[in-house]
Amino acid sequence: MNRVSFSRGEHTVMIKKPGHGPTLTKREKPLNSSKKIVLIGPPGCGKGTQASRIRETFSIPHISSGNILRDEVRRGTDFGRQIKEFMDRGEIGPVELITEVIMNYLGENCPSGFLFDGFPRALYQAEKLKERHNIDAAILISVPDEDIIKRITGRRTCTACSEIFHVEYNPPVKPHICDRCGAPLILRDDDNRETVQNRLSVYRNQTMPVIEFYKKEGLLREVDGAKEPAAVFQDIMKLFS
Repeated sequence: MNRVSFSRGEHTVMIKKPGHGPTLTKREKPLNSSKKIVLIGPPGCGKGTQASRIRETFSIPHISSGNILRDEVRRGTDFGRQIKEFMDRGEIGPVELITEVIMNYLGENCPSGFLFDGFPRALYQAEKLKERHNIDAAILISVPDEDIIKRITGRRTCTACSEIFHVEYNPPVKPHICDRCGAPLILRDDDNRETVQNRLSVYRNQTMPVIEFYKKEGLLREVDGAKEPAAVFQDIMKLFS
């Protein structure tokens, strides 16, 4: 199994602060001080869960490209004004613009290391990231399509507090009722089988070139995301032992 080594040290850690942009800083003594990691996987594979555990373990900032873009819009920067024009039309925006915003953010806020979840999504972005940063590992969380569909279509979301349950893995005490606030639980429109299959198709079309890119670079590390979250995390940690 390919492994990536980590060193000890102290650095500034970027911490998310809800409602006030994507990050703020504080001093910590992390297990790792300078590693740059890309986390790849289909929707519903558990990237968010694993990203949180990796961030907490190594004290490296977990970067959300969506938060970065929304923060640019909130602050009314030149980039933000351009991005807002596309957002107002329900569009993502040119890949070149999005990439430049994220690259600038990394240069200003993450000199030591970072963990990316959901970026790069296109080959162009992977190439631009390589130009400015030496990535230590691209971790691919692989899960069969049917498992992904089962995970997502089984989710039930509270209509009031947005708490998420699952009919099989995390069922509510009372069927169709939120344990937290007592409001009804629903199946979201975008959690149906057809929509999930479309999302998986888009993921494959967009991300396969990125996966092949990191494979050729010798940076791709693959773990079995069909396991329990704790077991997946253990497998990820073995890559860095």
